[in-house]
Amino acid sequence: MAASELYTKYARVWIPDPEEVWKSAELLKDYKPGDKVLQLRLEEGKDLEYCLDPKTKELPPLRNPDILVGENDLTALSYLHEPAVLHNLKVRFIDSKLIYTYCGIVLVAINPYEQLPIYGEDIINAYSGQNMGDMDPHIFAVAEEAYKQMARDERNQSIIVSGESGAGKTVSAKYAMRYFATVSGSASEANVEEKVLASNPIMESIGNAKTTRNDNSSRFGKYIEIGFDKRYRIIGANMRTYLLEKSRVVFQAEEERNYHIFYQLCASAALPEFKTLRLGNANYFHYTKQGGSPVIDGVDDAKEMVNTRQACTLLGISDSYQMGIFRILAGILHLGNVEFVSRDSDSCTVPPKHEPLIIFCDLMGVEYEEMAHWLCHRKLATATETYIKPISKLHAINARDALAKHIYANLFNWIVDHVNKALHATVKQHSFIGVLDIYGFETFEINSFEQFCINYANEKLQQQFNMHVFKLEQEEYMKEQIPWTLIDFYDNQPCINLIEAKMGVLDLLDEECKMPKGSDDSWAQKLYNTHLNKCTLFEKPRLSNKAFIIKHFADKVEYQCEGFLEKNKDTVYEEQIKVLKSSKKFKLLPELFQDEEKVLSPTSATPSGRVPLSRTAVKPAKARPGQASKEHKKTVGHQFRNSLHLLMETLNATTPHYVRCIKPNDFKFPFTFDEKRAVQQLRACGVLETIRISAAGFPSRWTYQEFFSRYRVLMKQRDVLGDRKQTCKNVLEKLIQDKDKYQFGKTKIFFRAGQVAYLEKIRADKLRAACIRIQKTIRGWLMRKKYMRMRKAAITIQRHVRGYQARCYAKFLRRTRAAITIQKFQRMYVVRKRYQRMRATTIALQALLRGYMVRNKYQMMLREHKTVIIQKHVRGWLARLHYRRILKAIVYLQCCYRRMMAKRELKKLKIEARSVERYKKLHIGLENKIMQLQRKIDEQNKEYKSLLEKMSNLEITYSTETEKLRNDVERLRMSEEEAKNATNRVISLQEEIAKLRKELHQTQSEKKTIEEWADKYKHDTEQLVSELKEQNTLLKTEKEELNRRIHDQAREITESMERKLVEETKQLELDLNDERLRYQNLLNEFSRLEERYDDLKDEMNLMVSIPKPGHKRTDSTHSSNESEYTFSSEITEAEDLPVRMEEPSEKKAPLDMSLFLKLQKRVTELEQEKQSLQDELDRKEEQALRAKAKEEERPPMRGAELEYESLKRQELESENKKLKNELNELQKALTETRAPEVTAPGAPAYRVLLDQLTSVSEELEVRKEEVLILRSQLVSQKEAIQPKNTMTDATLLLEDVQKMKDKGEIAQAYIGLKETNRLLESQLQSQKKSHENELESLRGEIQSLKEENNRQQQLLAQNLQLPPEARIEASLQHEITRLTNENLDLMEQLEKQDKTVRKLKKQLKVFAKKIGELEVGQMENISPGQIIDEPIRPVNIPRKEKDFQGMLEYKREDEQKLVKNLILELKPRGVAVNLIPGLPAYILFMCVRHADYLNDDQKVRSLLTSTINGIKKVLKKRGDDFETVSFWLSNTCRFLHCLKQYSGEEGFMKHNTPRQNEHCLTNFDLAEYRQVLSDLAIQIYQQLVRVLENILQPMIVSGMLEHETIQGVSGVKPTGLRKRTSSIADEGTYTLDSIIRQLNSFHSVMCQHGMDPELIKQVVKQMFYIIGAVTLNNLLLRKDMCSWSKGMQIRYNVSQLEEWLRDKNLMNSGAKETLEPLIQAAQLLQVKKKTDEDAEAICSMCNALTTAQIVKVLNLYTPVNEFEERVLVSFIRTIQVRLRDRKDSPQLLMDAKHIFPVTFPFNPSSLALETIQIPASLGLGFISRV
Repeated sequence: MAASELYTKYARVWIPDPEEVWKSAELLKDYKPGDKVLQLRLEEGKDLEYCLDPKTKELPPLRNPDILVGENDLTALSYLHEPAVLHNLKVRFIDSKLIYTYCGIVLVAINPYEQLPIYGEDIINAYSGQNMGDMDPHIFAVAEEAYKQMARDERNQSIIVSGESGAGKTVSAKYAMRYFATVSGSASEANVEEKVLASNPIMESIGNAKTTRNDNSSRFGKYIEIGFDKRYRIIGANMRTYLLEKSRVVFQAEEERNYHIFYQLCASAALPEFKTLRLGNANYFHYTKQGGSPVIDGVDDAKEMVNTRQACTLLGISDSYQMGIFRILAGILHLGNVEFVSRDSDSCTVPPKHEPLIIFCDLMGVEYEEMAHWLCHRKLATATETYIKPISKLHAINARDALAKHIYANLFNWIVDHVNKALHATVKQHSFIGVLDIYGFETFEINSFEQFCINYANEKLQQQFNMHVFKLEQEEYMKEQIPWTLIDFYDNQPCINLIEAKMGVLDLLDEECKMPKGSDDSWAQKLYNTHLNKCTLFEKPRLSNKAFIIKHFADKVEYQCEGFLEKNKDTVYEEQIKVLKSSKKFKLLPELFQDEEKVLSPTSATPSGRVPLSRTAVKPAKARPGQASKEHKKTVGHQFRNSLHLLMETLNATTPHYVRCIKPNDFKFPFTFDEKRAVQQLRACGVLETIRISAAGFPSRWTYQEFFSRYRVLMKQRDVLGDRKQTCKNVLEKLIQDKDKYQFGKTKIFFRAGQVAYLEKIRADKLRAACIRIQKTIRGWLMRKKYMRMRKAAITIQRHVRGYQARCYAKFLRRTRAAITIQKFQRMYVVRKRYQRMRATTIALQALLRGYMVRNKYQMMLREHKTVIIQKHVRGWLARLHYRRILKAIVYLQCCYRRMMAKRELKKLKIEARSVERYKKLHIGLENKIMQLQRKIDEQNKEYKSLLEKMSNLEITYSTETEKLRNDVERLRMSEEEAKNATNRVISLQEEIAKLRKELHQTQSEKKTIEEWADKYKHDTEQLVSELKEQNTLLKTEKEELNRRIHDQAREITESMERKLVEETKQLELDLNDERLRYQNLLNEFSRLEERYDDLKDEMNLMVSIPKPGHKRTDSTHSSNESEYTFSSEITEAEDLPVRMEEPSEKKAPLDMSLFLKLQKRVTELEQEKQSLQDELDRKEEQALRAKAKEEERPPMRGAELEYESLKRQELESENKKLKNELNELQKALTETRAPEVTAPGAPAYRVLLDQLTSVSEELEVRKEEVLILRSQLVSQKEAIQPKNTMTDATLLLEDVQKMKDKGEIAQAYIGLKETNRLLESQLQSQKKSHENELESLRGEIQSLKEENNRQQQLLAQNLQLPPEARIEASLQHEITRLTNENLDLMEQLEKQDKTVRKLKKQLKVFAKKIGELEVGQMENISPGQIIDEPIRPVNIPRKEKDFQGMLEYKREDEQKLVKNLILELKPRGVAVNLIPGLPAYILFMCVRHADYLNDDQKVRSLLTSTINGIKKVLKKRGDDFETVSFWLSNTCRFLHCLKQYSGEEGFMKHNTPRQNEHCLTNFDLAEYRQVLSDLAIQIYQQLVRVLENILQPMIVSGMLEHETIQGVSGVKPTGLRKRTSSIADEGTYTLDSIIRQLNSFHSVMCQHGMDPELIKQVVKQMFYIIGAVTLNNLLLRKDMCSWSKGMQIRYNVSQLEEWLRDKNLMNSGAKETLEPLIQAAQLLQVKKKTDEDAEAICSMCNALTTAQIVKVLNLYTPVNEFEERVLVSFIRTIQVRLRDRKDSPQLLMDAKHIFPVTFPFNPSSLALETIQIPASLGLGFISRV
């Protein structure tokens, strides 16, 4: 393919950039061969001319299509080069927050510097059992692949984790080990996986330190072998260590720390046990203060010390050894503070009584003088003599530091050795998985011996990696049968030879070390002479003669020769070691140096740099005598080379898996990507080499079906053949002309690099052309439609405009005509107004003139008239004056005359006054006046009465005033009588008249006063009435307001109570479901432990005893399970004792704690019940005595009751006689048989006699109890009839009072309103009080819950202080105890209530039956002789016809045969097809009924126990068969329903027929066995769920996610080396139809077995939950499944499942709701994801998904086609901000193992027991119907 075809306009390329390493650009015009410059445009819009290299003319690398960006596997990229890899990693890390990426066989892990929720146990379960390519990249996927290959290929595995310091190597290795520990589990009870994980804190404390790049940097390499047995369970582990950095003990750079253990010791110095170490602050010691950073942010060294000590304890390091380790470490710190004083240039000494050295010697247990001497001297040995030579101060300091490093290295090796001993496997190791945590390639400004060793190790590992990759490529080509051509890949063997071959760098270094006067300079010259200009990989710096350059696979590295010899020798003075070995007080110290003789020499280091080697062998071979000194003289380089060869041999013997850790930035910023640092590490760790090897061959691989599905658009219809392979060949030959660019394999097509991108370009062009054609057609159609709409609109507008214009013209004409008319009238009006104005003016002038003339004439006439009048009046006055004078004189004369005449008349009147007639006349006048006054008073009274009638509410006050007026009237009447008597007193008449007049005046004044007062009173009364009316109105409003408030408050309280009730109901339902779930989980755990116990028991029996030939061993689980599920039911302990004694001792199982607690609770319950029965008996006796006393006082009992009681007593006595007769007959029959074997205690007849004797005695006790109950009830019935007082009197009294109030007035009404108000207030107060009481009760409940919470927290705190094993055991024990107590309490309450109800019901039944039988007996039995002659016939014959139906009888010895034929050997398929559903359950219950009828408790208990154990055996044997588990779940539930239906309890008898009620159990209460059967049903249900989960699990992902139900919607993207499961349905893959067929199979099987409909709904709900959870979990862990088209596929699949639910009428089962998270996830893939409105819609839509799940789906969303758009990071941030207040679980995945709590609703059967027939096919001929 020519470059001109790829480098066209708009093609995107990568160009180098100094800042971003690579920058993207776009071609502005096509490239033509020969062009020297490319016209480019950068992403920021800047144009650029890119000059090509004139020599190579190499074009810039092309950029991959956007559809390939963000792929899980880098080898899936079409263009494989450095910029593509870097960009893909950056997009995944920054945009999608994905830290793992595959690169072929390598997992690239980028350190996020942030805790991510992707390492939980749910994630482990999701990756367990999955293929490596089927899930998103993860460290768990690599671990699962290693684990799977170990089990499949029977080959050991290795996981090689490498990278820079701070890249996350240790964490990745830790997670890999956690995965193995979780998935496999340990084979022993020692919890090896916990010990393996517990070794991490120890190794981190002694081998990790803070560096400038990492706060917890591993300063050593380690290789951990995790051992597995044949069942691939962890049995042990082994650890090897490499290159411990000993120099860090004595020196730390700026901002770095020593090993963590030293700071942990200093932080814990205040502990009492550490007082003897005499430690202090870390800044006090020279070895811990050099870095100047003794504290790490966020790390508590004291707490870390506690964790370290706990881990040591868990790994078996005793407290004494721990204190010994801490003493040595403290001694090293004090040794670092030892100072030296120079005596001269060649000698020095320790200051006298130097405290640090004194402490060091005390801790080490050595002599002070001896240690002080050898710190300042050394011994030189020649062939003849030995010299002691002093050393200088510098040499002494170096020797002190070398001693400290040597002690620490030996201590490190000793701890590793003891850790290995603790992890050592006790059984034989079958295979192992090794985890190598080793440093990556290093290059610094100054590189020394440590970097040389590290890079040498990485060269070896890179060679092994290259060979492995090359081998895999070759195997793939050979497998696909394509022509194999040698792929050129980088082989670093020359570089390895340069280092390790003969006369190599290490060889010359060792040789120089042996020279007496060897130096770094002479060694450098030898290197130059040997390799310079002879080896292309060796160079010499231009400006240095003490350095050399080696071209490694990753980069050139310049090494400084200074210090190489000293570090390679690793000199430690033997005299100092001998002093330490001579310690007798401290036993651990010599032990460290004794181990030195058994293992390889420890690692060494000099004051600067890293230590090259530290290897601890677990089981080293014993050295031969004299070999130790020779081994001790080996150089560090030689030791490192040997250990590296051993490591490479181990790795080559295993299948390697590679994890490359990348450090994204040097500042530990979360999710920050530094391109420069990333490229350096990618080059160094071999990722780009993997890419180069892949690119050299055929990196892109497609199956024929996937290629056909993806590129079907490039084919024409005639090109499509029936053979997909031939079709693909024909198409490729047309599309790609160069046949070297692809190869056809057996099952795949192999493409060279870039070809997939070319095909994608052709496909995109074809789709783009098709889109353009579709757009052209659609746009044309749209434009035509738009034109037609516009034309139609224009015509309509024109029509309306023309009409508007015409209307406007007509309006104009009308306006013009109207204007002319208006002008005419206006002009006429103006002219008329002017004429009228002139006429009016003229008339006004005329009127004025004429008026003036008339007025003048009138004035003149008026003057003349007035003159005449004046004259007239003057003349009249003069005449009148004269007349008055004459008249006055005449009047005076008349007065004188009349005075004289009056005097005369007066005299006559005086005389007349003295006469009687005159008095009478006067009296008559006075009576008239009094009558008038009386009449007026009566009228006034009438007015008062009218006022009183109007003012009814003021009647009392008004009547009082009326009485006053009446008194006045009476006084007047008295005065009238006095006036009548005054006729006799003529003399005093005038006085009386005067008095009467005076009184009359007074009365008139008083009347006025009374009238005024009455008016005032009337006004006041009216005002008071108005005020009272206002108050009444106000009170009414207040009353209405109060009523309204009360009503509102009542409504609010009612609503709040209803809401609270609903919430409490929901909470109680949730609590009930949680409790039920915990209980069922405990049952599940119990059944698992029981199975494990049975397995262990079987294994022990197999190990202990070998069965004899032909002899079949009896299963012992029968008896153990029987004892486990045996409960006493209405029997005494004495009766149960023989049964217990008969059990064989060897069958007793170990006591289970929950069973023990249950039995203990049962014993307590029985004691309480016994005490309550005793109290009840005493109470009954007292009642009987009181009743007897009352009977003596009262009249005698009625005759009917006495007759009834006597008849009852006679009947009971006759029953007792019958029982005694039967007992005598049995005794006689026994005495007649004289055989001793019959009467022996162990004989069958003797047993029968004992059984019958027991039953007779029990029957006798029952009869006695019935007599007592009958008597007590008769007495209680008499006492219960008592009259009860009612409240009628009080009600009548209240009504009378109310009537009296109704007659009152306004004041009383006001008082009534006040009382009403008080009543309302009292009601409010009472309601408030009740509310407060309720609130107080709720507070009490809250307080109790708080106390319970505090108690739980205290228990949790106590548990946390325990070690992990004891903590787990204590938590489990506490949980089991708590749940057991709660369950027992609930059972106790239920049992008490059930017993009370059953007891009363039984008493009623007994009384009714006895009365009926007594009546029948009275009618049939006439004489007592007949009763004596025929005692059995009247009673027993009806019982046999009535009660003995619907039962099955069998012999005791046939019980095992019954269980075997009906349970163990029964085939569910035949029963389900041919017989009625639940037939075994009906048969078993009918057998139980017969045993109950016989009153044989042992038979009932034995049958039920055998049934339960038989069902368990069947499920244990065929527990993976769905039909078997479903069959026995259905029958167990039916058996449970039968026990409930025929228990005799009223709640279960509502739907029974009268005939079914007669079949109820009569003697035994099997409630406890119902609980046992319910537990068994729960266990079977859980097993059923596990079975269907195992069946559905392989189908779900393939059918719901991978299979294309709607063909052609989902596109197939290119995949890399990690091949995913194809979405195209092959013959062996599962589809959605497979899932639906399986669901149909499950449903039909359950229906055939007669399973309860409610239970079927619960099973279906559980199945749908599993389907939804597994599908969603895989969707969240698979980036390739998160696309728009896949969302459509999922929604279609879900709709098919919903359709299945509708077909089966299961929509109300709650199954659809379990799919809601999956439905919302599919909707989330399909909705628009751009704007804020979209974000709001997503937040409201996805309420069933957690925030983590929503964000994960958005991060994983990947377009399948170029036309889809990626989700922007800003949009995801918007979603996170909107959902930050949502309180949901941070867990990412759903719990696919969750099982909903199951319930078994009561479902009675309408089948009559007497109609059931036993088929002969069951082989139950020994059972007979009764």
